Amino acid sequence: MILKDSELKLIHGGSITATFINAIVKGISIIIELGKSLGSSFRRITSGATCNVK
Repeated sequence: MILKDSELKLIHGGSITATFINAIVKGISIIIELGKSLGSSFRRITSGATCNVK
């Protein structure tokens, strides 16, 4: 079945796309990694396990 141009203009896609979901997952992953880094840094600073820069 071949659609006419006027019929093609009436087609609407979904509201949630794979790109949108991928962006959300990447954002959550970045937040988790940031939390891990900050937690590790905080733990090293509070335990005194840091290297002195000379």
